[in-house]
This record gives sequence, structure tokens and C-alpha cells, in this order.
Amino acid sequence: MFGTKKTSADSSIKNHIIPTTNSKALNTIVTSTSIEGDIKSGNDIRIDGDLVGNLTCGAKVIIGPQGKVVGEIHCINAVIEGKFEGILTVKESLTLTSTANVKGDVKTNKWIVQSGAAFNGACKMGNATIPLSNGVKNTKTQNQKIAKRARVVAK
Repeated sequence: MFGTKKTSADSSIKNHIIPTTNSKALNTIVTSTSIEGDIKSGNDIRIDGDLVGNLTCGAKVIIGPQGKVVGEIHCINAVIEGKFEGILTVKESLTLTSTANVKGDVKTNKWIVQSGAAFNGACKMGNATIPLSNGVKNTKTQNQKIAKRARVVAK
């Protein structure tokens, strides 16, 4: 009557197969682990070790306090607590904690920087800036667009 019915989850545990759900999946590179190469992940990834290479992530990237990444990162959200050097492209929100040390170019939509974080490089956020063509002077129309966007941002 109670607890006598076996489920498929019971049989998978007996067979040492533990199902995971994509929404709760987390990849982890632990302290004292070094990786050279490119990584692609559809789920969250936490780096507490060292990565030299490029990381493409369809979710959140967390670089822990002991973590270090040299290369390019493309992701949806990111939290940097350790060291990063390279190009960082974050689609939604980037957070630099007080222990973060970032060198390089950053492009993000939203950015939170805690007191104590170090950043040396260039930053481009949302649509606040309009890049100019290589060596081409601004035309009157481009100047008007820039002024209009500046007024919108200032409100």
C-alpha cells in the first residue's frame, strides 16, 4: 500500500544512472584544474581553476575568487569574482564583485560593479554608444542620431 510501488526513478538510481534536468545543471572547473582549449556549454558553468581559451555559454558564467580565464567569453549572464583577461561579451547582466580583476574589452547590456573591483579596458553597454565606421567622419545625420540618443539616455 505505502511505498510498494516502484517508479522509473527508483530503477535508474539502482542502475547508478542519476537523471539531471537542464535547468539545474552546473558545470564546474574546480581549483587546481587547468584547461587549455575552447569550451561550449548550454548550461551554467563555474570556473574556480584556470582556463586559457574561449568559452561560449548559453547561460551564466561564474568565475570564482580563485578562478582565472584568459581568452574570450560569450554568455548570457556573468559573475566575475576572480581574474579575467580578454574579450567579454555578456548578452544581459554582468556583475563584478569586490574581488574581481578584469583586463580587456567588455560588452554588456547591464553592469554591476561592486566597490573594490578592478577594471582596465574598454566597455560598451547597451545602445548608449554608436560606433563609427573605420576612418569615416560623422555626417550631420549621424550627429543628430547621437544627440537624440544622448538626450534619451540622460532622461
